[in-house]
Amino acid sequence: MSIVQIFGVKNSPATRAAERFFKERRVPVQFVDLKQKSMAPAEIKRFIDRFGLHTLLDTEGTAYIDAGLKYLKLTDAELLARIERDPKLLRLPLVRAAKCVSIGDDEDSWKAML
Repeated sequence: MSIVQIFGVKNSPATRAAERFFKERRVPVQFVDLKQKSMAPAEIKRFIDRFGLHTLLDTEGTAYIDAGLKYLKLTDAELLARIERDPKLLRLPLVRAAKCVSIGDDEDSWKAML
């Protein structure tokens, strides 16, 4: 079984739920705290290719609203730069196992990874 990578922040309930889901099933987990270390461009591209940049954004989250992104027209490059500075703009967690990826609290996708 491959290692599951979880990209998120420690104080995110959805990130903790993903971590708990895999640990309860004794699946090895590598947690990447996005407050400590940003995602590699190739890694974020993997999620963008699968879901699209705008699907990755948490448009209902306070970080998105407080940044005024609802009203700003930004290029994809500008949005990526914002995401690198503030990972709370993402729908967390981002989970990857081999070639399977999921965003947000998506237990069905997590089960498919097993």
